[in-house]
Amino acid sequence: METKQRYTFKKDEKLKSRKTIEQLFKEGKSFSNFPFRVLWQFTELAKAPVQTGFAVSSKHFKKAVDRNRIKRLMREAYRLQKNELQTQLMLQRKQLAVFIIYVGNELPDHDFIVEKMNPVLTRLIKITNENLSANT
Repeated sequence: METKQRYTFKKDEKLKSRKTIEQLFKEGKSFSNFPFRVLWQFTELAKAPVQTGFAVSSKHFKKAVDRNRIKRLMREAYRLQKNELQTQLMLQRKQLAVFIIYVGNELPDHDFIVEKMNPVLTRLIKITNENLSANT
């Protein structure tokens, strides 16, 4: 019998700890993949394999409505594509904190965000695999 894959983004998967976020900005590694800047760091004691936060600059988007829409689109694109990354981290018994910042200056549409989120998640999977091979 086939098990149906669930695409959820639960409370435990959201990066909300101020301490973890501050540590991520101070000590975390980052890469850019337009229109995103991604900060990441392996963590301990996380409730989920990946905890993710999203942000949009108020410098480029003055209206909160626009910033919230972009964050909503980012969360949706992440939610639909994160399962492979989570599976990889569960197999390795690692926890990852990720913060994704939208750095573009034009209001994107859904298809654009989904298309651009895929290489970001692929690169995070590659990073976790490199970490595994470096530790063995």
